[in-house]
Order: sequence, then structure tokens, then C-alpha cells
Amino acid sequence: MTTAMGAALRRIQIGTALSAFGNGFTVPFTFIYVSQVRGLGAGTAGVVLATFAVAALFVLPFTGRVIDQRGPVPVAVVGTVLAASGSLGLGLSGSEPVVIAAAGALGAGIAVVQPALATMIVWCSTTATRSRAFATQFFLNNLGLGLGGLLGGLLVDTAHPASFIRLFAIEAAMFLVLGAVIATVRMPHAPKLGGDGAAVRSEPSASGGWRTLLNDRAMVMVSVLGFVMFFACYGQFESGLSAFAVEVTRISPTALGVALAANTAVIVLAQFVVLRLVEQRRRSRVIALVGLVWTIAWLVAGASGLVHGSHAIAVAAIISTYALFGLGEAMLAPTVAPLVADLAPARMVGQYNSAFALVKQLALALGPAVGGLMAGAGAYGAYIVMLVLCSLAISVTALRMGRRLTPAQDSPHLAAARVVVRSVPRRDEPTPVEAVKAAEPVEAAVPATSAP
Repeated sequence: MTTAMGAALRRIQIGTALSAFGNGFTVPFTFIYVSQVRGLGAGTAGVVLATFAVAALFVLPFTGRVIDQRGPVPVAVVGTVLAASGSLGLGLSGSEPVVIAAAGALGAGIAVVQPALATMIVWCSTTATRSRAFATQFFLNNLGLGLGGLLGGLLVDTAHPASFIRLFAIEAAMFLVLGAVIATVRMPHAPKLGGDGAAVRSEPSASGGWRTLLNDRAMVMVSVLGFVMFFACYGQFESGLSAFAVEVTRISPTALGVALAANTAVIVLAQFVVLRLVEQRRRSRVIALVGLVWTIAWLVAGASGLVHGSHAIAVAAIISTYALFGLGEAMLAPTVAPLVADLAPARMVGQYNSAFALVKQLALALGPAVGGLMAGAGAYGAYIVMLVLCSLAISVTALRMGRRLTPAQDSPHLAAARVVVRSVPRRDEPTPVEAVKAAEPVEAAVPATSAP
């Protein structure tokens, strides 16, 4: 990685950490703020949370093409301004229509920023450094969210609405800081993709837009994997899994908070240890292993509801479930996003990132809805079985996907190693003088009895 690319990447990562820090101030408290502090009720609070996802679904289909046409920097800056206005609007507005509109602006802004940042990271990294770059982003995101949530919990007071306004103002300020940092980044002129720094696909294929993407069977399989992964893990944290832990395992809200903290702690503490273990292995097999880890996690969660004699064991099982999810997330961070980048034609990086973000948002919208409905119906046994099957499907689909990937896409460390080997002269290579002599014609000795 050149010095310029490294400096640009550091700026992007710092800005990402600051925005995650600001986001952490409000994420855990938005529902309480809308329903109780503003007195708009739980129904309006639910609509506000749903608006985040719906707004993202509206803007993501168009975001990728704009990124590829205009570049990721201006798109990301516009997204940060939109998100900041939405955050500040949530803090200052008191009526239902304005709160919902502000939530839409915030959701749309964040949705625009995410694929733009991912594209910037791709442009500022190479195949050899991309896994570490995305792992660092994931680490900083979780660290920022955790610290922001911790400080937000110390500052907030439901008896004083001004304390919530302060939280949303901090979030808005951090989005603007992110935009200012991004605006100063000097991006390279073209992304570095593929095993040797060249584009993975030919440029003419980039003109096909969504048709090209849908005809890319490997990308379609990655998208299916992404949907199942976000549906079966992230989409259940605040709905089905929480309900199962409280209603079936009978843990206290405090213990549930400890479980969520365990998830973040595993990501923060283990991310770079996990990175060293997975970056030298085939991506498809790493994803398949994540499916097995999450299968164990859901089985442990199910077992926690069957342990009636020891409440401490049941609580430990739920905490272990969240910790296992964190381990799987740490394995996916340096794997899936770099794979999406390496699948993309050089001029469609933004569209591929946006398409994957769109699939993620769909899963995050449907996951809580399905989990909440099954929890409301008391179908917890069927709920655990469904998610165990989803986790096993991740493993099976990942192994099948591996057959469609090129060696450079599935094992980029081997491609990078071959580039290094090619760039180092072999000891037995002839010197330039020897090469010239070897190229000179040599008169062969022709026997006197040979035919003319």
C-alpha cells in the first residue's frame, strides 16, 4: 500500500470510528425517547424504527450507480449531511409527522454513507490489505458504538428531555465530523482489485448495471448468504432472541445487558486474533465455519430454555450465545465485504456494495418482524429450529459458493503470494549478458553423411 493510500485509509477509519461513537449515543434510547419522553406512544416508536429500514430500501437501489459515476467522496459527504439533519430533527421535533420524517432522513443518510465508505476502503486498499482494512472498520464501529452507548447511558435521564436532545446533537455533530474528514481524503484514481492489483473483470462488463450484477452467479450466492446471515443473527438481537431470553430463559434485563456487552467484548478483544487465523484461509470455508459456530450458538440458546434446575447455568448459556455470535461476526468482517469488492468489476464497486447493503437492510427489516411474530405467538421451539436450519444453510451455501469463485477471489492470500514471488528474481535466472549469449545462434555440427 502506498503512503498516500495508507493516509487516506487512516482518515476514513478515524471518521468511521467517530460517527459510530456518535451513533452509539442514540441507538439504545431511540424507542424510549419517542414513546415515553416525547409521549408519542409505542406505536409511533415502532413506526420510527421501521422508517429507518424503509428509507434505506428506497435510496440504496440508486446509491451504487451514483457512487460509480460521481465517486464515493461526494456521495458520502451528502449522506453525512442528510444523516446529521435527521438526527438533529429527531432531537428537536415533538410531533409525530416530523419525528417520522426525521427518522427517514437519518435512515437514508446512513444507508448512503455505508456503501460509499465501503467503496472508499476498497479504493484505498489492495487484495493483500483489504481484509485487515474491513476488519479494522468493523472493530472501530463496535468500539465506537459500545463507548457511545456507555456514555449515553450516563448522560440520559427520562425525566429531563433536554438530556436526549443533547445525545442527538452529539450524534449529528459526529456525522458532520465524518463528512468533514471524508471531504479532505485524497482518493486514488481507480480501485485496486484482483489478485495482482488489476481489475477482476473487464471494464465493458461494468456497463450492464443491475443486469450484470444479477447475472453474476457468485454475487447472487453471496447476496443470498448475506440475507440469511443478517436475518439469523443481527436481525434477532433486538427481537426474537431477546424475547426468548426474557420469556423462556427467564433472565433479568440486567443479565441481558451483560449478554449484549459480551457480544461487543468478543468482537473488540478477538477481532485481530481472529483476523490472523482467517486471512490465510479460503473465504468460503471461513463463512461455512461461521454457520457452524452460529448453529452451536442457537443450540445453546435453545438448551438455556430447558435448564430449569439452575438459573445461573441458563444465564451463562444465553451470555455464551451472544459471545458466539460475536465470534462469528469477527470472522465475517475480514471475509464478506472484501469478497464483494473482489467480485465487482472495477467500475461497479459502488453498485456491488450498495446491492449487498440493500440485501442487508431487507434482512434487518424482516428478521425482527419474523422473530417478533414468532415470539408473540409463543412458538419458541419452532423459532430455534428455524434459526438452526438457517445457520446450517449458511455453511452449505458457502461451500457451494466456493466452487464458483476463482482462486484469487476465494484465497486472495495465495494470489498475493504469487505476485510477490513473480516480483523477486530467481537465483538461477541468467544475467543480461548470459541471456544475450544464450540468444545468439549456434551452428550445429552436421554429420558428413547426412542428407542434403
